Amino acid sequence: MADDVTVPPAAASEASVAPGVLRAREALKDVPHEPGAAKPDPILVADSVVRRFGGLTAVSVDHIEIQRGAITALIGPNGAGKTTFFNLLTGFDRPDEGEWKFNGSPLAGVPAHKVAKKGMVRTFQLTKALSRLSVIDNMRLGGTGQKGESFWRSLVPGLWKKQEQEITERADDLLKRFKLDAKRADFAGSLSGGQRKLLEMARALMVQPDMVMLDEPMAGVNPALTQSLLGHVKSLREDGMTVLFVEHDMDMVRDISDWVIVMGQGKVIAEGTPDTVMADPRVIDAYLGSHHDGTEHDSAEVAAEVPGASSVDEPAAASSPAASASPAAAPATEKAVSDKPASDKPEGGKADE
Repeated sequence: MADDVTVPPAAASEASVAPGVLRAREALKDVPHEPGAAKPDPILVADSVVRRFGGLTAVSVDHIEIQRGAITALIGPNGAGKTTFFNLLTGFDRPDEGEWKFNGSPLAGVPAHKVAKKGMVRTFQLTKALSRLSVIDNMRLGGTGQKGESFWRSLVPGLWKKQEQEITERADDLLKRFKLDAKRADFAGSLSGGQRKLLEMARALMVQPDMVMLDEPMAGVNPALTQSLLGHVKSLREDGMTVLFVEHDMDMVRDISDWVIVMGQGKVIAEGTPDTVMADPRVIDAYLGSHHDGTEHDSAEVAAEVPGASSVDEPAAASSPAASASPAAAPATEKAVSDKPASDKPEGGKADE
C-alpha cells in the first residue's frame, strides 16, 4: 500500500490561494512599507500632484506608484483628499501642478473620455446609470470605437450592425457574470442601489480596461450583495486587471487588498500590506487622533491653550488668590453654599435649560 502523503499546512494554504493573489504577493514582497515606495512594475505613477481650493490644499501627493495586476486600497479619514485625487487622475478635475503617467503615457490635461479610451476607467461613489434607459442600453453605451456614433455612418446600418451585435453579445455576457441578466430589459432607474453598483462595474468592463478605479464600491450596498461585489472585485485581479479603490470598510480592505495606501490631510502618510498599515501609529493617529492610546496631555500646554485652565501640577494655592486667605475663608464659603435655598439647586443634577 502506498504511503500517505502529508501536505504541510502552509503548502495546503498556499495551494488554496488564487493565482492572482500569489502573483501580487510575489511582486510586492520586497517593496518597503513607506510612503511613495517604488514598485517593480507600476502601471500608474504620479509626481507632485497638488490641488488647491482657495487657501485649502486638498491634495499634495509627492510620489505614488500603483503596482500592475494588484488590488490597491486607498484609505483615509473623511476629508483626506481621496476622491479629489481620483478625480485628478481620471481627468474629471485638473490639478494646480503635477504630472502622472499611465502605462508610460502622460495623462496630465487629458480629458476623462480619452483617459477611459487609454484603458483606465472608474466608477463613482454615487452611481451614474442612465435611469430612463434599459440595462442593456446602459451596457451598450460602454462600448468604445462604435462606428454608429458617427452621424453619416449611422445612416448606413450595414456599416455598424455587425459591430453592434458583437457589443450586445459582450454586454449580455457581462450581465450574466454580474447576475443582472434577468434585469436586461428593465429601466436602470428601477434597480436597487447595490444592483446599480454592479451595473456600473459591468459597464466599466465594456471598455476592456487595464485598470479599474472604484470609488467606495460598498457605500449604500445591501449586505446581501456585499459578498457578490467582493467576489467581482477579486475576479478583476484574476483577469489580469489592476484595481485601485477607495473604501472606508476596513474588513473589506483587509479581505481583498494586496497593498494599502493611506492619505491624511491630502498627503500620503503610509503604505504597506493591510496588516502592517492597520498597526501603523501614523494611520491610527489619522483616524483616532494623537491621544487615542491614553497618553497624558502636558498640563502646562493645556493651561496655555485653554483660557481659565490651570496646570494640575501646580499647587492649589497658586490657582486661586482666595486660597491664600485666612483658614476661616473655606468654612465660610461652605456655610454660604449650605445656606443656599434648595430651590436654587438644579433638579436631578441637570443644568438649567
